[in-house]
Amino acid sequence: MKEFDDFNFSVEKYTKDLTRECVGGSDLQQRKKEIEAYNETTSATLKQTCKKNYMEFIQTAKEISHLESEMYQLSHILIEQRNILATMTDGKTSSHLKAESLEAESTAATEDLENSHATRAVKEMVQGFNGNLEGKTFLNEGALIELDSNDYRPIQRVFFFLFNDVLIVCKVKHDKRLDFLTEYDPKKIAVINIKDLDGVKNAINIITPDGSKIYQSITAAGKTEWIEKLEEAFRFDQQKKPKKGQAPQPPTRAKQQSKATTPEKETTPQSPGEPKSMEDETPEWLSTASEEIQTLVAQRHFEDAQELIKRTQDFLRNENRKKLPLADAIETKVKQQELKLINVLLKELSNSHNRNLQIALRAAKRPLKILVEMGRYRQASATLLKVCAVSLRVAQREARRNNADISELFFCDLTQVACDFLTAFEKQPACVSALVVWCNAELQYFASQLIKHYLTKGTSLESVAKCVERVRKPSTKLTEIGLDISYHLEGLLRTTLESLIEESKERLLDSVGRTEESWQPYNLQTKSNLKRLLLELDVLGIDVRAQATGDTWINLTQSTVVFIRHFLQLTEYCGCLAKCETLLQSLELLLKELFIAQHTLKPPSDMAVDPNFVMKNKIFLVDNLLPIAIDKFRQISGRQCEGLRELHTKMSRQQGAPVPRQRSVYTTDVF
Repeated sequence: MKEFDDFNFSVEKYTKDLTRECVGGSDLQQRKKEIEAYNETTSATLKQTCKKNYMEFIQTAKEISHLESEMYQLSHILIEQRNILATMTDGKTSSHLKAESLEAESTAATEDLENSHATRAVKEMVQGFNGNLEGKTFLNEGALIELDSNDYRPIQRVFFFLFNDVLIVCKVKHDKRLDFLTEYDPKKIAVINIKDLDGVKNAINIITPDGSKIYQSITAAGKTEWIEKLEEAFRFDQQKKPKKGQAPQPPTRAKQQSKATTPEKETTPQSPGEPKSMEDETPEWLSTASEEIQTLVAQRHFEDAQELIKRTQDFLRNENRKKLPLADAIETKVKQQELKLINVLLKELSNSHNRNLQIALRAAKRPLKILVEMGRYRQASATLLKVCAVSLRVAQREARRNNADISELFFCDLTQVACDFLTAFEKQPACVSALVVWCNAELQYFASQLIKHYLTKGTSLESVAKCVERVRKPSTKLTEIGLDISYHLEGLLRTTLESLIEESKERLLDSVGRTEESWQPYNLQTKSNLKRLLLELDVLGIDVRAQATGDTWINLTQSTVVFIRHFLQLTEYCGCLAKCETLLQSLELLLKELFIAQHTLKPPSDMAVDPNFVMKNKIFLVDNLLPIAIDKFRQISGRQCEGLRELHTKMSRQQGAPVPRQRSVYTTDVF
């Protein structure tokens, strides 16, 4: 088969050479089988390689996602460190402040010049803008790309002009001219950093009064600059210093600590008649807790958001609540943010479904853990089971499409879901009822698919027995975790199995006696055929060597030998099905009626047959075949076949001596 791997392989040339090499149709058929076998092997190898590559791709994508998340967290930490350093630099000495004020005055003229240039550029370049930009401070400008919020598809190119109290959004035309779209107040918009995922990089989400819009920068530095400038515009009125004089600076942390150490020297005592301000006692982190939670949720730091919610609620439950006049308002805002976080986590959990159940369970661990810690057990368990149901049914559909064993797959997946569910809700036994109900629903769906695709009308008893045995064996694995569904599964399949058993009984009874029987010893023509038959019957558990005569003869009829083989095979199938007590009666009736039908066969009245030979076949069935069938049934099913035992006792008593052959007597009236 190396010719197929050649780059210059030609079908016509290979066919001509193959035709010349092969002699007759048998050689061509043999080569055809070899080619088909090579095709199947190649196809199976390609499937395995594709599956392996797909799993490696998934693992690589996960690792990349984790690395990106860690890089984003590192970037967030660096930004926090930079903010801390900026705060520390604010606590400079008065000499530095004076130097800065002089420097600010020296650069004021430059800033005014830049503002005038920017104002003139907007009026000249932007068509359709009639706003007033006098007295406004120019902060930044640049080109961005607007993306669709659903699939991140580029919509249009835009250009931003950012001033201290207005953000001008323009559309970039094909001739690179700018067309005015809209304007926003920077204090009425919110900027959210979007993580670099799903093929979208350097994107930001701007929440405006018109709705949420996503814009993409060309570079990561440009994205960072826009976030900083928009934040600067938002806080411009608080940060801007008046030109006439130096505004008093708020004390830094270092100064506050130094004042706290020497309060008697640096602070003046408050007069008894002056009321104490209650707002001063509200911690800064508590007053901004709602906004901080919203930011953490937007940045997908769910654990930090949940921890901050818990910290706020614990703080408000203490005696400190009486000292806080805004405690009710803060608690209401935090409660709203908690509900938003729960909705986001539930959506995150519901979107974690995947064709691979292991990947789906792994993706659901993070939101599931947070929801359990927040006390949302019922919602989390219901959503998790819905996700698992989707993955389970998709896996079964693909297994049926690939002709794989769905029973082993289904029960292994069911066991894994049950184990992970019990681990996640170990401290909540009330959620176990939801797992039991879900297992019941999935078992009903599995049984319906089993009946629809594998236990259809006309299925042979052999296929039915093999299918049921493949289902029963893995179903016992769930008993290891305390979930026994075998009885319920038998109940779901009982009606279908009984109808298939009844159908098989009618079909088998119709086949008895249809073939013409010569009622003569069975001739197998060759020694090898006789030897093969004896070995087959030995495997089934019966020895008929005592009936072998000569080199190729068996002293039984052909129909008797065929019935012995078929009846023992049928006993094995019935024994497998009879492990369920509900089917025992139907299976006993099938074997009993089939045996009686074969035992009552008689030769035609016009056929000259030795009655001793006929009786010998019947005696062999009762004395040899029936005890072996009873014992085989008991070994496989673990139950006694009472129907066959009663039949054996009854027929053993009825058997009499062989009837002598009738002979015609010649008579004459001639003396």
